[in-house]
Amino acid sequence: MRDDSFPPDAAVSAALLAWYDRSARVMPWRVGPAERRSGVRPDPYRVWLSEVMLQQTTVAAVRDYYRRFTDRWPTVADLAAAPDAEVMAEWAGLGYYARARNLLKCARAVVADHGGRFPETRDGLLGLPGIGPYTAAAVAAIAHDEAAVVVDGNVERVVSRLFAVETPLPAAKAELTELAARLTPDTRPGDHAQAMMDLGATICTPRNPACGICPLSDACSARALGLAPELPRKAPKATKPERAGTAYVVRRDDGAMLLETRPEKGLLGGMLGWPGAGWVMAADPSAPAAPPIAADWREAPMQVRHTFTHMHLTLTVLVARTPLHTHPRRGAFVPAAEFRASDLPTLMRKALEAAMTLLDGAT
Repeated sequence: MRDDSFPPDAAVSAALLAWYDRSARVMPWRVGPAERRSGVRPDPYRVWLSEVMLQQTTVAAVRDYYRRFTDRWPTVADLAAAPDAEVMAEWAGLGYYARARNLLKCARAVVADHGGRFPETRDGLLGLPGIGPYTAAAVAAIAHDEAAVVVDGNVERVVSRLFAVETPLPAAKAELTELAARLTPDTRPGDHAQAMMDLGATICTPRNPACGICPLSDACSARALGLAPELPRKAPKATKPERAGTAYVVRRDDGAMLLETRPEKGLLGGMLGWPGAGWVMAADPSAPAAPPIAADWREAPMQVRHTFTHMHLTLTVLVARTPLHTHPRRGAFVPAAEFRASDLPTLMRKALEAAMTLLDGAT
């Protein structure tokens, strides 16, 4: 923990905000410090949408998705009225698909229960479906200037180094949140939250932090102790289990592809994909075979490997061509003119790529 020579918390926040005024990142969902001084206020819908998209995802990966979403659904009412399948298709590739399902639930609750306006407080936002403590704090602080404590991975790293917290994550989360609260000012709390995120993303980085140009270097206990690159410490990760399964990729003679909508609950819930079987323990040889049609199935030369948050998955891809009047036991054929591989989640695109040699060469 820091010693008595550490500057007052207000001085640290003031130094951080002065740096943010000079160095704030320009992002499509952000109202920068100069704009805010001129009276421009952030749109809570766009703040919320960006925060949901940014969970477990990088800024670079989110930019294009955010622009497409806001071009297509510029208000929360527009999103609430959108068909589920269209939203899920636009989300494809961002991963963590429960976020997309919760996005729709939340938008519809805002419209149905709050007249199309997001609650203005952290506590009010927590009452919406799919909004947890982090997102509620971020929207309340950034959109409404509530002095809510916003703690993401970047903020955890900055705070752990400022205060030289050596307790490993995740056990240190409560302590880091308490310390972050000490730094959160009543004035400009939204800019403070974004400044902490920017500092962690651009200077106080996981590896090789640029301490020499950090606006808080004189206040940083970890730098003084020579510990900055080592913090935050993390508990060893548990080994992810292995799962295995089968994907059935079918092309009809007119080019239509056989797809099914996955169950709402579970991995890739509500997303379009190839009919499949398995996703059981990889060591279990008894995974049931459940092909959607009777066909001369051929195995793709390469299996598909994909990692989810809590498991590794290996898919065997079985490929078939089928006549025009085939009636599948599962799923439905999507006409060639309507099929877009980009609408599929990453795992299903990988399966299609594995199948293409056999599809293009099949007769």
